[in-house]
Amino acid sequence: MLRKLSCALLMAGSPAMAEAPAVTTDIGAVHSLVAQVMQGVGRPEILLDQGGDAHSFQLRPSQARQLANADLLFWVGPELTPWLQRAVDGIGVKGAEIQLMHAPGAILRDFDGTKALTHEDHDNHAEAAHHHEGLDPHLWLDPQNAIVWLDHIAHELAKADPEHASQYQANATAAKGRIAALMAQTRQRLAPVQNRAIVVSHDAYGYFADRFGLQIAGSIRDGDAASPGAAHLQELQAKIDRAEVVCAFGEVNHEPGLLDTLFEGHDIPVGNLDPSGVSLRYGPELYGDLIANLVQSLLICAK
Repeated sequence: MLRKLSCALLMAGSPAMAEAPAVTTDIGAVHSLVAQVMQGVGRPEILLDQGGDAHSFQLRPSQARQLANADLLFWVGPELTPWLQRAVDGIGVKGAEIQLMHAPGAILRDFDGTKALTHEDHDNHAEAAHHHEGLDPHLWLDPQNAIVWLDHIAHELAKADPEHASQYQANATAAKGRIAALMAQTRQRLAPVQNRAIVVSHDAYGYFADRFGLQIAGSIRDGDAASPGAAHLQELQAKIDRAEVVCAFGEVNHEPGLLDTLFEGHDIPVGNLDPSGVSLRYGPELYGDLIANLVQSLLICAK
């Protein structure tokens, strides 16, 4: 009896382990990075449905509650998911919302490819300050940005959950090593298709092309995946006629009809890309699989 009482008193006097914060993310790539940092502590949730379009999505009531109850929301930012900005403004988030697009050290580029700046440079760049709406939000397609984000994710998680700070940092360090190795391997594998002109479904691949030396002759849709106008299609058709385009790529969420029309009469193979990982299983492995799948698709179509 005394032994049982002593054990009960000891347990009552011991501090309880803190629960992992309730963490929500926007897209598969971000969810994957956050999941890697949280391994062994907790599991993040994700708002975007499997197969959903990151640029255009409608939250269900259960997802709205998930957002409202989040201790932390990690998302790229309203430039990628304006629907999520509207939800954050209308519903609110219990805790902090962290826009990874503005993480310290992140490399930013404009859609026209004229600037390649770190976030700090962009904040201090007078010429770029008024052109914020032209920023390309697909930062995760440069693995160097994923490495930057891992540090920022670990930092924000540690602020919200100091008890697990060392675990978050250790996980981030391990994940950065994996992505650095992936980046080196990707550069080596893509060497045979560098400077071979390709056409893509929408303007999402600038970061990937900049990092690995790919040549994108044009995109059918703008960066927000909006339907293209006739003038844009005519301009792109002229580029196709002039350039030695070796391959064209559609996407999981975009109809292939425009590709067929643009390349009618051209003997150009058509592949498929998934820049956000919507066709992949959500989880820690998604980011590595996403990059590897892009590489494989490029090698098959553009060689």
